[in-house]
Amino acid sequence: MPHHENDRCEDTCFHPKLVESVAKGLLGRKSAEELAQLFKALGDPTRVRILNALYLSELCVCDLTDLLGMNQSAVSHQLRVLRDARIVKSKKMGKNVLYGLDDEHISGIISLGSEHVRELRQ
Repeated sequence: MPHHENDRCEDTCFHPKLVESVAKGLLGRKSAEELAQLFKALGDPTRVRILNALYLSELCVCDLTDLLGMNQSAVSHQLRVLRDARIVKSKKMGKNVLYGLDDEHISGIISLGSEHVRELRQ
């Protein structure tokens, strides 16, 4: 039997109460699009490394370029993507700009994601 057939019910069934219950909590199309955009922004290894660094501490672009071994233009581009997606925030400190994670939700995503990956490797 081909593998994809194992992913289907053998008998046609329908659970109306369950479907109704799930439908009440299901994201609307706009919310689903926004969540997909968040995951899309997180779907780049360089951006994930930036977020991991910012999870550990607020940093300026110069610090990030040194940590990642990248040029400032490339890091600035990735930070712009993350800022536009409201994943990181920036604040001016004298002549420097410090970057940090936007809020505790983003911190939680990075923390849980990192934990998940560590457990997969065990």
